Amino acid sequence: MTAAAATKPQDTRGLAGQTVGETSICAVTQTQLIYRGYEIADLAEHASFEEVAFLLLAGHKPTAEELKAFRQEQASLRPVPASVRDTVARIAREHPDAHPMSVLRTGVSLLSHQDPDCEDNSPAAELRKAKRLLAQIPTLIGACQRGREGKPVLDPDPTLGHAANLLWLITGRKPDELEARVMDVSLVLYAEHDFNASTFSCRVICSTETDMHSAVCGGIGALKGPLHGGANEMAMEMLKEIDHDCAGGTITVDAWMQRAFVEKRKLMGFGHRVYKNGDHRAPILRGWGLKLADRMGPQARKWFDLGDQVQAIMLRDKNIHPNVDFPCGMTYFVMGIPVPQYTPIFVASRITGWCAHIMEQHQNNRIIRPLADYSGPALRHWKG
Repeated sequence: MTAAAATKPQDTRGLAGQTVGETSICAVTQTQLIYRGYEIADLAEHASFEEVAFLLLAGHKPTAEELKAFRQEQASLRPVPASVRDTVARIAREHPDAHPMSVLRTGVSLLSHQDPDCEDNSPAAELRKAKRLLAQIPTLIGACQRGREGKPVLDPDPTLGHAANLLWLITGRKPDELEARVMDVSLVLYAEHDFNASTFSCRVICSTETDMHSAVCGGIGALKGPLHGGANEMAMEMLKEIDHDCAGGTITVDAWMQRAFVEKRKLMGFGHRVYKNGDHRAPILRGWGLKLADRMGPQARKWFDLGDQVQAIMLRDKNIHPNVDFPCGMTYFVMGIPVPQYTPIFVASRITGWCAHIMEQHQNNRIIRPLADYSGPALRHWKG
């Protein structure tokens, strides 16, 4: 290594490698993802999403009595005011090109006007708001999808868990046990990830001492981007394109990938700012998705076989591992979920992490206001 290379400054654009604060909610390392002391593989195997949501929001593992009460409370909070529900469905129906994340952002903003605690940032009020948002966001997602399809909006089913109710509201079909479990695991995996772009956006916004709904709207806006939450949508669209182009054997998957490399095309669902040796959430979700695909048959299994080919080529030629968005795209697709709703489903999970961080920020707040290195012209005179 030359002296020049040894002294080359680190590229800190995007705050790469910078620590900007403390949190007791989540730890992300090369080998572990930990929610309040519990490792993600342990949670995905043994905990339900409702248990994880309680853990993140309340700060401790629920007792059996606490979990029962939390589930009952969540079921009771799912309905949204008719004015909000109908507006969300109408926007989705009349503006079919509107991204569901934008529609969801509008829905959350509308909910703020109906929430009696909206302007109260006390810990008790914020926990109440967080619980309402957790319960009502699936209802908004369902209203959006039914509006896009020109169908009547469905009522939440209080007999179903969070994941199963979400699937019911989107698809109009009651999921079986395996489908509900696969969705539940995906929500557990997506619930929290320390200072990612959307969570940090929430913390920056709420550090001004504004309200939770405003911060969540900002989080939705950040998550919408294809370099963040939107990657699961783009990953599935890429696989559909590969499948179409390679149908009939006119081009191989390997040749398609080599062409993409030459064109310097960004292949979504791969790489991660933090994880350099692979996202340990990805194999967990792939395993559950594959279990469902195997049960459904060859037409479902083919997407995972194709995904495995793409993943192997990326690892062989670029030494880049998939992130959780890659198997998410395939898993949601074989479940019959419309691709544009993938990122809103992410919100139905990540709302727990966002709200936990908003509450943590407000409880020990200092406005987030970093400095910048100026790179513009030197001082000059207007009338020079």
